[in-house]
Amino acid sequence: MQHESSSDAFAGDLTPSWLSGTPVRVEPPESGEESPRHERVDVDALTKGLTEPQKAAVVTTEGPVLVLAAAGSGKTRVITRRIAYLVNVLGIPPWQVLALTFTNKAAGEMRERVTHLLGGEGSRQMRGLTVTTFHSLCARLLRRYAIAAGLKEDFSIYDSGDQASLVKKVIEACQFSTANFPPRSVLSAISNAKNQLLGPSEYAARAMDFSSRNIAKIYAGYEKALRGANAVDFDDLLMLTAKMLKEKAEVRDELRERWQYVMVDEYQDTNKAQFVIASLIAGEGARASGSTAAPEGRPTGANICVVGDPDQAIYGWRGADISNILDFEQHYPGCKTIPLGENFRSTAPILAVADTLIRNNKRRKHKDLFTKKAGGDAVEAILCRDERHEARLVTGWLRKVHEGSTEETKYRSTAGNAEDLKSISSGTSVLGHSGTFPWKDMAVFYRTNALSRVLEEAFREANIPYTIARGTAFYDREEVKNAVGYLRVVANAADDVSLERVINTPARGISDATVDKLQLEATRAGVPLLEICRRVDPSWAAADMLNARAVGSVQKFVQTYDMWTGAGTFLGATVSGSLADLVDRVIKESGIEDMYRKQAAQSKSETDEERLDNLAELVSSARQFELEYDPSSDAAMDVPTRGGAAATPPLLALLRAYLESIALVADADAVDPSQGSVTLMTLHAAKGLEFPAVAMVGMEEGLLPHSRAVTSPSDAEMEEERRLCFVGITRAMQRLLMTAAKYRTMRGTPERTIPSRFLAELPQQHLRVSDQSDTFADLGAEWDEGRGEDVEFGAGRPMRPAGASSGSASSGGRAAAGMAGQFPAGCTVRHPQFGIGTVKSVSPGAQARAVIEFREAGTKTLVLEYARLTRVG
Repeated sequence: MQHESSSDAFAGDLTPSWLSGTPVRVEPPESGEESPRHERVDVDALTKGLTEPQKAAVVTTEGPVLVLAAAGSGKTRVITRRIAYLVNVLGIPPWQVLALTFTNKAAGEMRERVTHLLGGEGSRQMRGLTVTTFHSLCARLLRRYAIAAGLKEDFSIYDSGDQASLVKKVIEACQFSTANFPPRSVLSAISNAKNQLLGPSEYAARAMDFSSRNIAKIYAGYEKALRGANAVDFDDLLMLTAKMLKEKAEVRDELRERWQYVMVDEYQDTNKAQFVIASLIAGEGARASGSTAAPEGRPTGANICVVGDPDQAIYGWRGADISNILDFEQHYPGCKTIPLGENFRSTAPILAVADTLIRNNKRRKHKDLFTKKAGGDAVEAILCRDERHEARLVTGWLRKVHEGSTEETKYRSTAGNAEDLKSISSGTSVLGHSGTFPWKDMAVFYRTNALSRVLEEAFREANIPYTIARGTAFYDREEVKNAVGYLRVVANAADDVSLERVINTPARGISDATVDKLQLEATRAGVPLLEICRRVDPSWAAADMLNARAVGSVQKFVQTYDMWTGAGTFLGATVSGSLADLVDRVIKESGIEDMYRKQAAQSKSETDEERLDNLAELVSSARQFELEYDPSSDAAMDVPTRGGAAATPPLLALLRAYLESIALVADADAVDPSQGSVTLMTLHAAKGLEFPAVAMVGMEEGLLPHSRAVTSPSDAEMEEERRLCFVGITRAMQRLLMTAAKYRTMRGTPERTIPSRFLAELPQQHLRVSDQSDTFADLGAEWDEGRGEDVEFGAGRPMRPAGASSGSASSGGRAAAGMAGQFPAGCTVRHPQFGIGTVKSVSPGAQARAVIEFREAGTKTLVLEYARLTRVG
């Protein structure tokens, strides 16, 4: 278990007077020491270099303030200057200032900047200043006011591993199966409840189905077990603090007296618990606590300043509530709203593309985005043939950007002051010594982690250094390692390490104690663990060597293994002898796919859904390896040949070669680290970062936007997907590439895709569009900016490549025109994703569309060429 720590510390004694009988000390200056209030600095010096809206945000300190900070608008500079203004200009004691953010990195950066502005860490202006995260603040408050919170001071904070172990015991104590109630899924449900401030009883009152009612029982047992262990989990830090502030007026009043000025960064990412905590400390209180009376200690117009951007609210799936920022002015009547619309990061074309996209959202705060930077390259949008073509195209584009060109160098040399660019990027230089983009200044974004595998392979093939940021390399992910573990045992029956990993994954009644006994017998007999498993029979139960359940479970595991291997002959693996089929069978018949499917269904978590995507991607990787397998390579030296020519390799040899190729991924020669590396990351992980050159891949319906949003009857999920796309675009400083694949392999089978509707929403005048889906040249070495064909993105207008004449038309568009007559209005159709629906109207032409009312998914407008419709009536 771990105890949360932070460099921040409360100065002075905060022991509540109503518990100790002594007055609260609100950090007065020491005897004989001059108060910081008398050390004023010139306001012009502090606000030098700020725009007028930034200055207004800095000097507007009284009452509630909402700063709508657009992407790249310098919000961190505003927050830190505002703190310095409070202390150094207005003379507010630093211990009366509280600044909250979400990550330790953000809090550290903010504190470092404030420290510089206030004269150093040991200065009087810094004494007692609290710059921290929500969770760190709450941990400290719960320790300080432990009795009021119903805790002991020395409580432990359980990490995810501790939580999983504890909830598993509770599930078993409730006599539920961990197969039906996976610990991770249960913990996800409990976490969501706590973020909504729902305790076990409140959760139980809302449970309407069998699964939820049983989770409520587990939740109650889990909370009892936590308290019995004198422990809290990560979500308790927020929930228990919010509950304490609502119920304990004495604590609330003392904290309001201490923190007269409250600031919250990234306010659009706050959940209900965080909203309540910030509101009650600041003094709003009425709506947060459910009380109709005005809160005591401070009027509703409390000195709270929140900074955020509703257009970057992308964490609704984990409990963040965008209404916290959208309704801030209703929560605080008389609030002063200050928009920061000037972007200092991106070029004009990139910013125009982002602004046009986000204006399609209805639930947002309007603000005008603009930049004073002149010039800039158009955003490039490419339709590729498939994911491998896409990956090669991206690596080719990155290499060209890395090497630079005459046109690019000329633009970059006139785009602005190099020192300004350097400061904007927080130390990341835009220009290399030779006028090129270093690898470290580039990034590739994708919606889900499953898309990284093909990219990683293309980067290795192109010898481009890369790093997976805030994530795990494909073959290191839990679900992939589990599947590969099974395959290793299939390929090598003596691989005890892999067998120990998978023999009880998913849980099948083979406990650690059972494995220990089997391993002991294997050691005594001098045979592999799997061989001992084969020897297990009912006599083991009779001799009390294993219990009857364990005997049956071990025997069933061996039977499943033999189905894959044909009892050692490999005859029963697959009818076709296909490697991909074998991998698919192992994933299904081992039970790991079903395990993650149940987790995803119960948790509604994107992480669990991505596990299924990653397993499907593993099947695709096996099929790709099989198609490219070269029996003459070193990896296939043990494959029998006939007459000097390579024969079709046996499945076992093919599997071993595949596993060897996976193992060699981690052992590939390292690229010189001094050259830096391209960053590969999900769009969610990219939040808060910036890169001079960015590529966004997988711009397709079902990926971005995610399939859940496509099928959702509500607009909320689609708007969050659009915000996620907006976040990705606004990470780019100078160059941006967006790609979609015409075909993408799903579970080993290429499927036709539909380009993302978001591409159709972008302004054509700032795009350079090209359809290269019929280009079969290898673009890994050559970057072709030829015009290609017209391309239709999403359900929007056709976009023509740069230089294309108005008379050009795609072959796909001509085919679509002929499809209009196949689906007349009134006919019944089936869609592979949306189900059964009725065609309401058809728009004929080169890009024929149909408006279809689906029984479950609602009304959709689909491009017939891509829709994969089947007429059923």
